[in-house]
Amino acid sequence: MNREWKKVFVYGTLRQGERNHHLMQGAELMARQAWTDGKLLDTGRGYPGLLIPGEQQVYGELYRIDKETLARLDELQADHRREWESSGEYRRIRRRIQTDRGPVEADVYIYARVPASGGAAVPYGDWKAHHLDGQREWLYFAYGSCMDDERFYDQGVGEHFRDVVGRGILKGHAMRYTLPRPDGGRADLVERPKSVVEGKVYRVGGQALKYLFWREGVDGGTYRPAWIPVEIEGKTVENVLTFIVIHKGKETPPPEHYAREILRGSKDIVSERYHRHLRRRLKKRFGMTVKV
Repeated sequence: MNREWKKVFVYGTLRQGERNHHLMQGAELMARQAWTDGKLLDTGRGYPGLLIPGEQQVYGELYRIDKETLARLDELQADHRREWESSGEYRRIRRRIQTDRGPVEADVYIYARVPASGGAAVPYGDWKAHHLDGQREWLYFAYGSCMDDERFYDQGVGEHFRDVVGRGILKGHAMRYTLPRPDGGRADLVERPKSVVEGKVYRVGGQALKYLFWREGVDGGTYRPAWIPVEIEGKTVENVLTFIVIHKGKETPPPEHYAREILRGSKDIVSERYHRHLRRRLKKRFGMTVKV
């Protein structure tokens, strides 16, 4: 008997590393970096709700699921409706979901109307941003120029980046230069199923976090904070902070000084194989030979 499959976009507690992800057992992850237009509301009950229309980009994950999994998700949303003591608040609709490989039509659970009790907008359109509250330290995965600590010390924040955990490995992504600047491209993570990105993992506190949000232009809509699973010393750690370009452009060659920071900062952290890959790709893709 052929199994019936559906595509579904999840943006809250069903995501990897969240408390209800066990309900996705048997689901096929199609895209870890997925988003749709709307507004993400914090219900104050430990889970969010998606409102449409809205001008915010709401981030989540795209899955392929069978009817048994879909039934579990429907029941979860029914439980949420009962918590609100109202009917019809959640409903499942078909909606266009964006991914790094193009748009996909998928089911998504939305609020049909704003609950009478209201609710605050979730910052950055990402439910995992709630991990920012109540924490004193975070693991941060640097894959670009932040692997090099020279600028940290030049800008007087070096002391906040002294706790280096070691090499991190992010699977299913590639590093590309998709952020155009007048002097060349800047690094970004792009989802690619068979690719791997290696980087430098720091343990950081509040002052480092404040600096990173400024440096990455989060408030200006340049990069967004994202939480990813990173392999560290053979163990996968969920919800590691990194930053991803919001509006990706055509890949452009980085300026030489920027490429040098990446190569210099990664040299004693990433594997020799990955370091060669970074150098070879600069040569093959852009004709750049960068001395470190």
